[in-house]
Amino acid sequence: MDSYNHNSLYHIFYQVIRVHYHRTHMLLDEIGVYPGQPPMLLALSKEDGQSQKELASKLNIKPATITVMLKRMEKAKLVERRQDSLDQRISRVYITEKGQEAWKDVHEVMKVIDKECFNNFTEEEQVLLRRLLIQVRDNLMDVCDKKAKCE
Repeated sequence: MDSYNHNSLYHIFYQVIRVHYHRTHMLLDEIGVYPGQPPMLLALSKEDGQSQKELASKLNIKPATITVMLKRMEKAKLVERRQDSLDQRISRVYITEKGQEAWKDVHEVMKVIDKECFNNFTEEEQVLLRRLLIQVRDNLMDVCDKKAKCE
């Protein structure tokens, strides 16, 4: 199928990604959370007190980007950084009470997006779509592994 055709799988996939991106940003903006922050809030809500290096690795983000993100989140009082008590060279990141509340709001946003996306899908269709998207992801990851890291 011609990938430039508006009905091609490629074009529809691209449209889904764009609309999902914009809708997610719209909802996150309503609760005062920047789009890159939900993964950080999730990581810290699961395991508080991680080092910046650990977070960069888990979130697959460059350390410099983590530093900028954390500065913004500290300013918003979502997280706080403290020196490790055993090794002063290590800075640990902790989610604040306000950050926990923001995570709850983000979790609700994710539920809204999920409901909006799959509103008229049967459970079987959702299972099939999940399997197909995993296959697409794995196909792309295989190519990336052979050529260079894509993540």
